[in-house]
Amino acid sequence: MPNPMALDIAVMTLPNQQWNENTGEQDTAAAIAALEQGKILYLPRLPFLLTAQESALLDPALLEPNRKNISYRPDGDRLDGVAVPEQRPAARQLLERYHRSCLALLASLLPAYPAACHSPAGTLRLHQIAEWRARASWRKDDSRLHVDAFPSRPNRGERILRIFTNINPFGISRTWRVGEPFPQLARRFLPRFKRYYPLASWWLNAVGITKTRRSRYDHLMLQLHDAMKSDPDYQRDGPQRTMDFPPGSTWICFSDQTPHAAMGGQFLLEQTFLLPVAAMRNPGLAPLNVLQSLVRAPLI
Repeated sequence: MPNPMALDIAVMTLPNQQWNENTGEQDTAAAIAALEQGKILYLPRLPFLLTAQESALLDPALLEPNRKNISYRPDGDRLDGVAVPEQRPAARQLLERYHRSCLALLASLLPAYPAACHSPAGTLRLHQIAEWRARASWRKDDSRLHVDAFPSRPNRGERILRIFTNINPFGISRTWRVGEPFPQLARRFLPRFKRYYPLASWWLNAVGITKTRRSRYDHLMLQLHDAMKSDPDYQRDGPQRTMDFPPGSTWICFSDQTPHAAMGGQFLLEQTFLLPVAAMRNPGLAPLNVLQSLVRAPLI
């Protein structure tokens, strides 16, 4: 049986109802502290309303075959995954609007971060989770508890900050499992990890499998991602809590730190930013520094 976690270990609930809502200094400090500890910031009354044209995008048939989602990178105005050319402008408009709203939310709720956040990437997720899970490999099965790590895009310790909004028009919640604090998680799995070989990192980059060389940090995070997903006992019995995020709610987490698993739901907007560790209020809580303290060696 799962080892249930107390709600206050996993979540901080916030009252914000506007993406650019004026948030007091004391409240922003508390939100940043909770987020950097690995908690989810849950905004149950912060919807992202779609236009009629955008609502027509809520159809999995819009996706190119074998695509998990539609993706948009505003820095290069790159839109991928739309199978219906006529719907590309509406998809771009939706993801552009969501990106701007997320920037406004960061500026109002987490004002220490926007100046340092970079490499924005947004997704429109249309599949039912159960349908995608049925045809995904275990490594790509995000219904298994995991922390995020990018196999082809090493990030050398930078934080992965993600904002999610449930836009389901049928009243269906997005269901997650949320896992234990990162230091506890790292101590649990670190003894299982394989040795890092710099030559292997060089080769993966040389043949184009990775965009840059994996650091020892990237190696450890990928090992952690895979070790969690491949351990059925941990998936079943590890510390965790189930949470439902209803339509019209938004939530934020550092997905490289907060163990999470998407168990159910359909139709979601997601926005990712990378954040340098130095931009955190408490850099010692970053996975990079937690792991460095455990292995007693630099990882980048």
